[in-house]
Formats: sequence, C-alpha cells, structure tokens
Amino acid sequence: MTRVLVVEDDPQLVRALEINLKARKYEVDAAVDGGTARRLASARPPDVVLLDLGLPDMDGIDVIRWLRGFSRAPILVVSARQASDEKVAALDAGADDYITKPFSMDELLARLRAAARRPRPAGRDEAVVATVVETEGFTLDLAAKKALRDGRAVRLTPTEWHLLEVLVRHRGRLVGRQQLLAEVWGPTHGARTNYLRVYMAQLRRKLEPDPAHPRHLITAPGMGYRFEA
Repeated sequence: MTRVLVVEDDPQLVRALEINLKARKYEVDAAVDGGTARRLASARPPDVVLLDLGLPDMDGIDVIRWLRGFSRAPILVVSARQASDEKVAALDAGADDYITKPFSMDELLARLRAAARRPRPAGRDEAVVATVVETEGFTLDLAAKKALRDGRAVRLTPTEWHLLEVLVRHRGRLVGRQQLLAEVWGPTHGARTNYLRVYMAQLRRKLEPDPAHPRHLITAPGMGYRFEA
C-alpha cells in the first residue's frame, strides 16, 4: 500500500483527507506540525507527502528541505499561499507540485496518483539506510532514534536527536548558527546561541571519545557547527 504523510494543522481538512485517502486504500499518517512530521517521516518513511506551508512551529519550506536530505518521496504542497514567489520557493526547495487552497478533492487525488506513479531513484528502504551513520566511536540510527557508543546504548533527548539530524544531513559542511536554531527551535529563537553551546556540549559528552577535543561535532567559532563522520 502507498503510505501518505499528511502535514496539516486544520483538523477538518486532515479528517477529510484521511477519509478520502483511506477509502482509496492508502495508508495515512497525519502530522499537525513540522516536528511531528519529521518524527513520523523518520520512523515510517512516506511514499508521498501532502504538505501545508503554514505550520504552527515552522515554515513548511524547512520541512521540504529536511525531507530532501534523505528522501525522494514526491512532495505535494497544499497551501493557501498564492503568490508566485511562494510557489517558486517551495518548488526550488524540492517540492514536486503545488496545489492552492481551496482545491477540488478529485484534482488533488489525481495529482497524488500521478506523483506516486513517477519512478523514484531511491526506494523507501534506501531512505531508511541513509539515516544510519557510523563513526569510529559511535553509531547513529536516526530513523530508529538509536545511538550506540562502544556497543552500548546512549540515551539522547528529542532535541539532541533533532540537532544531530540537521548536522548529519549536512555532514562535512558548515551549518550556521541561525539555521540550526531555526530548524531545531523555530524561527523566533535566532538569538538563543546559548542553546547551541549547551546542547552541543551534551552531545559531545555523550558521544565523543574525548569531549574536550571533539573529532565529529566540530565548532567553527562565531559561525556554526559541522558533523564529520
């Protein structure tokens, strides 16, 4: 069965989509915000995503970018935003289609069927494998939310996992402080750089063989952080 992830904060619309999709034998996961969407997509990779841009905790564009870090599942934006620049931004971020609210359910279902038929370079299983990262000292399974250090399980908090996900998705590249704060804590926390210092120290203490001289969770002073496997 085709699994559809619906990311929408309007409960009535979510209910209507669930009824129509399940009636056509789709499996449906529903998320009311970006954080829930990320958790569901990591645990149960979708075959197609229906995504609203106006989410309560983050912009849908950020969810698109996050998904494109490990998944090639078609993303259909379903949004009330009608400006051309909004549509261009979503498509440039990795969306496959853009449907403006209000919409015809028949048209949405037709576009969903078309998107699901398109060949994909990576299947669902490959998307999950891509979230497993191994270093000399520890292993991360981002989909299963499991960390092992020297063969022993390491407990990480949801925020620590979220921060790791962003860094791993950009492995080998510098991720700016503002981007990290926006993706993990939301766009209103751009000045809270102390959050990053605290959580990076916690991650190093839990994962790095020598936290005082990290080999994997690297700081670029005044700029941001980088993950090196």
